[in-house]
Amino acid sequence: MSLLSAFELRGDWSPWRDLARVQREMDQIFQRAGRPAAEVDPPIDVWVGEDEAAVRAELPGVAPDAIDISIEDDVLTLRGSRKVDAPAGDARWHLRERGSGDFRRKIRLPFRVDSRAVAARFSDGILEVKLPRAEADKPRRIAVQAR
Repeated sequence: MSLLSAFELRGDWSPWRDLARVQREMDQIFQRAGRPAAEVDPPIDVWVGEDEAAVRAELPGVAPDAIDISIEDDVLTLRGSRKVDAPAGDARWHLRERGSGDFRRKIRLPFRVDSRAVAARFSDGILEVKLPRAEADKPRRIAVQAR
């Protein structure tokens, strides 16, 4: 099956929506391009179901109290800071790949979220956020009355 056929089968494919997504991703790439490695956004995974979304972010070395989670409309924002201790004594870095400093990641979700029911869990450097869909944003089935 070709990629185009897969989109046609979905029935909800929109070239304009896909172009807007590509534009957002390109904007993120260019925003990161000039920043030092210490400020690169943490990698995330996002799952979406009918009634909720889930976000998992890799935040090794980040203290749970250094993470700020906020939601505005359909945008989830993760902010925080990763601190790295300087080498002791006269030691100096030989190799340094893990960044440190402040980070901020904004994720646009495909629906509005019930912010009062959001739950976040942090374990072993992984942040998991469950985002239930707002009741007002859920699709409603409308019964058709026969005459």
